[in-house]
Amino acid sequence: MHFTARAHTNIALLKYWGKADTAIITPTTTSISLTLDEFYTDTTVWFDESLTADKFILDNEIITGHALQKVSRFLNIVRQQAGIASYASVISTNHVPTAAGLASSASAFAALAGAASKAAGLDLTLTELSRLARQGSGSATRSIFGGFAQWTPGNDLTSVGSPLLADADWPIQLMTVVINDQQKEVGSRAGMQHAMTTSPFYDLWVKTANEQVNQMITAIHEHDLMTIGQIAEANALQMHATNMTAVPPFNYLTDKSWEVILMAQELRQKGIPVYATMDAGPNVKLISNPADTEVIKEALLAIVSDNQVINAHPGPGIQINAGDSIC
Repeated sequence: MHFTARAHTNIALLKYWGKADTAIITPTTTSISLTLDEFYTDTTVWFDESLTADKFILDNEIITGHALQKVSRFLNIVRQQAGIASYASVISTNHVPTAAGLASSASAFAALAGAASKAAGLDLTLTELSRLARQGSGSATRSIFGGFAQWTPGNDLTSVGSPLLADADWPIQLMTVVINDQQKEVGSRAGMQHAMTTSPFYDLWVKTANEQVNQMITAIHEHDLMTIGQIAEANALQMHATNMTAVPPFNYLTDKSWEVILMAQELRQKGIPVYATMDAGPNVKLISNPADTEVIKEALLAIVSDNQVINAHPGPGIQINAGDSIC
């Protein structure tokens, strides 16, 4: 039977940057994220006894090679849990610029976990889905949930995502400034591993990031945009500092990225609460109040064009339907 899942991407306010266990994908720090309404992946899966191998179609293109192998390895986990041997057909549409620092793998593997588990006959709880999604992509463990969510370190059973504030119905938005939507030269997995093993400041980043968790949770529950933004911007810059101090150093941020970051700092000096955060890519996300949208966009248009700015708000958790579409 066909099942389709829609999962939205998330932006980490406290970053996931390093694996404590690379085999099962558990993190060195607690990460906290906001799920976004604008970016998502739709994935349909069905298992077919007549197939001789898994098939994967992404954005109307037949996928082979390493990307197909990653999907098949993930499906092997599902098959093992369900006690089945059939291969699967996977059709996915990605409404996120793939591999451009917008956490496309999070929505992709969360959607795959939801659709594949149902198609295999499993009826998983959200916590179990989060654990399954984690084994495809660490950030996917948070995309199971809407609004604000967190992912904690631990073992295979305990390192899962959980909701912090599913209904983020207060004035907060995230403006994505797309500096570059092309494939990254250094992938997230390779980048975090290199920073973790070679940067002399990595352990300090872990210590600092874990100390920021309780402050961030408090700020979220108090709807304190200023504190959320301050901590998120500091955490992101500290993460990118581990990349710049790795041996050899590498950098996801471009001159345009820094122009946007500095623009946010200049607007704050004028009383506009806007804060920058950046994942493993050049694109900058601006945390702000929707009431300040026009002022921020006016400042951004001196740096980028209007079609490079995408506004997003808190988004929902995973949706799973029987059939070939999300109703």
